[in-house]
Amino acid sequence: MNTYKVGLLSEFISCLYLRAHGFRILHRRYVTGKNTGRAEIDIIAKRGNLITFIEVKRRKDITTGLDAVTPHQSLRLRRAAETYISQNKWNGDARFDIIVILPHKIKWLRGAI
Repeated sequence: MNTYKVGLLSEFISCLYLRAHGFRILHRRYVTGKNTGRAEIDIIAKRGNLITFIEVKRRKDITTGLDAVTPHQSLRLRRAAETYISQNKWNGDARFDIIVILPHKIKWLRGAI
């Protein structure tokens, strides 16, 4: 399986996991626009008054999963989230999470970015 398909599968698994925890998936692979200096947000999910922007990584261990989200990428994700919040006039709480898909488990790091 190529990297693109592994990424899609990891995002699909993450969506199932989030739904099992009471989240509704609002968007997958949300992009604010080409050449805007903003990043693609893998998953945007909502539960109650909380909207969560989630970066999904598939790695062999948790450390490499967290290291894969660089400071530059974190900044781009925040900018993309700000655009989403502004465009959708969101007034509730917001959080940035990372879900790392490991070989035999899922690690969900809330408020990680």
